[in-house]
Amino acid sequence: MIQKLHPKQKIILNVLKKGVRGMTLRDIAQEIGVNSPNTALYHINQLEKKGYLRRNPAYPQDYTVLKDPVEDLTYVNLYGMAQCGPNGLLVQENVIDRIPLSTKVFGVSDQVFLVKARGDSMEPRIFENDLVLAVKQTQVRSGQLGIVIHNHEAKIKKIIFAGKHIVLESLNPKYTHEVVKKDENFHIVGEVKNIIHFTSEGN
Repeated sequence: MIQKLHPKQKIILNVLKKGVRGMTLRDIAQEIGVNSPNTALYHINQLEKKGYLRRNPAYPQDYTVLKDPVEDLTYVNLYGMAQCGPNGLLVQENVIDRIPLSTKVFGVSDQVFLVKARGDSMEPRIFENDLVLAVKQTQVRSGQLGIVIHNHEAKIKKIIFAGKHIVLESLNPKYTHEVVKKDENFHIVGEVKNIIHFTSEGN
């Protein structure tokens, strides 16, 4: 069912249909006649929820106005990859954003989450600032890419099981692999399912 739009939401759609790239929230607030960027953000979020607008998750200031409203969007938690506290990575205080994704394109469910890649250790498959979509699980098959916590640090690695040890492989050959014991401060939090590549266009 197509949902009714607030008048300010109609203005935002008309502005963004002109193809203006990189507009800030303050710019959009001025266009709709309000002082607060938070008000503009509220209406943008409503347009996303109603299926009229889609943000590029790798470049949040890049908005796409959809020709026809879609109803397959869901919001996925994006977690920071900083040092993890005693409660691990997937806790509410580590959520840095909520990213709208298409359930048809990405097959997302309430068991998936996003992390933003850091560094170049997983190139050429995963680059700095790419968004990595993973499903929550504590086990993966040997040879799969996973999100792990090792010594309170979140990492994206290829996981190889070798007897009593686990090898955390980097895809970039300039990095050496890490070997950890199964009883060390190590656990798996998810298996990588998709990668949304970052684009610097518009920066």
